[in-house]
Amino acid sequence: MLRIAVPNKGSLSEPACDLLKEAGYKQRGDGRELVLVDQRNDVEFFFLRPRDVAVYVGAGTVHAGITGRDLLLDSGADAIEHLELGFASSTFRYAAQPGVVDSVAQIEGRRVATSYPRLVGNHLTSFGVEATVVRLDGAVESSVRLGVADVVADVVETGSTLRAAGLEVFGEPILKSEAILIRSPQASEADLAVLTGRLRGVLMARQFVLVDYDVPNSQLDAAIAVTPGFEAPTVTPLHGSDWHAVRVMVPRVEMNHVMDALYAVGARAILTTELLAVRV
Repeated sequence: MLRIAVPNKGSLSEPACDLLKEAGYKQRGDGRELVLVDQRNDVEFFFLRPRDVAVYVGAGTVHAGITGRDLLLDSGADAIEHLELGFASSTFRYAAQPGVVDSVAQIEGRRVATSYPRLVGNHLTSFGVEATVVRLDGAVESSVRLGVADVVADVVETGSTLRAAGLEVFGEPILKSEAILIRSPQASEADLAVLTGRLRGVLMARQFVLVDYDVPNSQLDAAIAVTPGFEAPTVTPLHGSDWHAVRVMVPRVEMNHVMDALYAVGARAILTTELLAVRV
């Protein structure tokens, strides 16, 4: 039975459970279950603290798990990144008071507050910088004002929280993180083939929609140029007319632009359909 670790709380938990559910796996009905057996899919789910997922996977206690790339690197575990999952994207950066520090080299001899001490320590070491890394579990942006640190290293989205604390980012990002599927060194890609295929199918389905439209024969080539598809669209003659019906997958972000272009070349009855999962 395949054993999979899932974050039991936090920003990773709900999207991870939704992804697995869309992939056809059973998920817990409330937040209190710690272990869930999915007999039909021969999978056992373990709901763990997000920071512990990589540790269990790296130790081989479970075969795979969902966590953040930042949490994996900070854990020091031997788990292997297996698949990007396309959610919980974040950028990890340094920040300090304006004019105090503006490069990684200038962190030398200073105090750096972070919730990711191993990740930050390794990054500083890669630049040959020696500094005191202060571990905090939260509210890292307040550490400079409170005199605990000179620099912070934290997740940055808009930067508004840091600016409110009188800080500004500097240097290149330490890390670009997102949710990932990780696997144990003892688990082969073949062991995870079904899980990987299902997750990839859901992720692709989220990126595409299915477009159907009718187009006159004279404009068929122009319409296909707008919607070439992966290999080629499915084209079917309409009974008793000089029109064809076309079916093709289109990137979701381009959907409305594609519909506009199709209409402009003469296509009509243009329909879009949500995809739940695909295999290509």
